[in-house]
Amino acid sequence: METIFALSTAQGKAGIAVIRVSGPDVSVAAKAIFGDLPPPRIASRRFLVDANGARLDEAIIIYFPEGASFTGESVLEFQTHGSQAVASALLSRLGMLPGFRAAEPGEFTRRALVNGRLDLTQVEALGDLLESETEAQRLQSMRVFSGELAETAAAWRERLVRALALLNVVIDFSDEEIPGNVYPDLREALASVRSSLEAQISGYAIAERIRAGFEVAIVGAPNVGKSTLLNALAGREAAITSEFAGTTRDVIEVRMDLGGLPVTFLDTAGLRETDDVVESIGIARGRARAQAADLRVFLRDGELDFSDLVQADDIILRAKADIGKPSDDGISGLTGLGVDALIRRIGSILGERAQGGGLAIRARHEAAMRRGEEALVAALAVLDEDLSCPDVVCEEVQAAVRALDCLVGRIDVETVLDEIFATFCLGK
Repeated sequence: METIFALSTAQGKAGIAVIRVSGPDVSVAAKAIFGDLPPPRIASRRFLVDANGARLDEAIIIYFPEGASFTGESVLEFQTHGSQAVASALLSRLGMLPGFRAAEPGEFTRRALVNGRLDLTQVEALGDLLESETEAQRLQSMRVFSGELAETAAAWRERLVRALALLNVVIDFSDEEIPGNVYPDLREALASVRSSLEAQISGYAIAERIRAGFEVAIVGAPNVGKSTLLNALAGREAAITSEFAGTTRDVIEVRMDLGGLPVTFLDTAGLRETDDVVESIGIARGRARAQAADLRVFLRDGELDFSDLVQADDIILRAKADIGKPSDDGISGLTGLGVDALIRRIGSILGERAQGGGLAIRARHEAAMRRGEEALVAALAVLDEDLSCPDVVCEEVQAAVRALDCLVGRIDVETVLDEIFATFCLGK
């Protein structure tokens, strides 16, 4: 493989800049820029020189030998002063070395996958970790990145491989008497894995919402205070407010970190009958987004009927509670009355839902698990109907094993790699 290099820290002025080099010729870079390689995994201070031998910078150098680095290859890490000029000069110097080239997005992680340092689920989780904005996203990404999904899949696969061994015994010795406990043991193994797969599939929807973010729609009649409440939640003027009804024509979105959960609040157009074509389009869009949202906050003011939109756990509050008699279900975005209580209530509802999140955090994970579950359902159905067809059961169990192999990237990995690594930064 070629030796690659990249700036792993963000562009711009900083305390330090980290530049990584990975590949078979890191010793060439060392000799050309600062001298002999330092001892493995020990930080060493060295002066860096350019192609003319002039000092380029003073840096901390760390060397990771092959088999003991993130990529699995020999890796050299430069920790330089964090000016753009220093980083650019060092990158330019590395680019002059024969056989060296700038890394493509995600290429360091791709090499880690190729060299067996990470499996496909860990690669995806690392991408999610780099994109995480809230504590819930970080925790979810770390569960998978630490190998929990891969270990779970390995345990499923191990049970299925043992089941295949039993099936092969039945097939190979079909003319002989088979111990009576083979089929019960076989059925228990298949049913156990199927049940575990089903549990993880059921938790995918919540895990995906943690990854992508929950949506909470604010719904009500025109001029009921929806935009004012959105501004109060956001702590800024995110939406235009006016005493004139129908100001909001399209859905306005504000993303927030709510108790560690990623939440997008939606300010929808006021619900009413109107002859205004543009406003009616906005109302239709608002209703559609509200129906699809994870939770709705209804601001009640008058006799507007929300019954066709209300779902489980939805919150109904009396709007403009700063006017009129105080009440426990009142809220005012203008004065802040009830806003903190609303935030706590939303956080409690979504936090409780988030507890059901599983290890399948991407659609690809869920699809692979579902293929495995469907194959096991078919295998169990054959076992229940006809014990004389162990070869059919064997084929279905093998299909389940292939689905789990796809999950962790043992097979069919190339079909998803380009899409995954396109989102990575250059230094990863």
